[in-house]
Amino acid sequence: MTPSLTEELASAAARLVVEEGMEYGPAKRKAARALGGHRVRTGELPSNDAVEDEVRAYLQLFCADTQPQELAALRRLALEWMARLTEFRPHLSGAVWRGTATRLSSVHIDLYCDDPKSAEIALINQNLRYEVSGAARSNGGEPLEVLSCAAPCRELGETVTMHLAVRDLDELRGALKPDAQGRTLRGNEPAVRRLLEDQA
Repeated sequence: MTPSLTEELASAAARLVVEEGMEYGPAKRKAARALGGHRVRTGELPSNDAVEDEVRAYLQLFCADTQPQELAALRRLALEWMARLTEFRPHLSGAVWRGTATRLSSVHIDLYCDDPKSAEIALINQNLRYEVSGAARSNGGEPLEVLSCAAPCRELGETVTMHLAVRDLDELRGALKPDAQGRTLRGNEPAVRRLLEDQA
């Protein structure tokens, strides 16, 4: 049976996520330009869940011998950063939490703050250089400040991009709400440690 355009886009986007370390949104748009030019309608774009399913299949097929070690290294790096930012109730999210990250992936950590500027002050006090963007969204859809840093990962021998999304403390109540598949979108430090133990 011939795959639909949406299925083809999910597969192409997954390849970009794994091979180029792209985030899902840009990967879907790039796949749409490559496969359909300007003819791809918004409704034909695959969901993030569909892309994630394809990412998992791609990793199993082509990266099964390297990806688990790379994922574990990124989770350990995330734990280091969560420990240094523990006052902001850090929760790991994104591909490193969901188990689909490779050495090209960024690490996404949500920080829950009374005062949004307090996270920036903490980075400054730790002599960490960062850039500010508004790439994430709150649960209500408002843009969030994201602090992005370059973090050396000794295990991988590479520099990893760390994205720290500064969320309002009130959002912590819904932080562990599951998605449509019943999977949580993020986890706190003990949860990340359990993932590493399960991997081992």
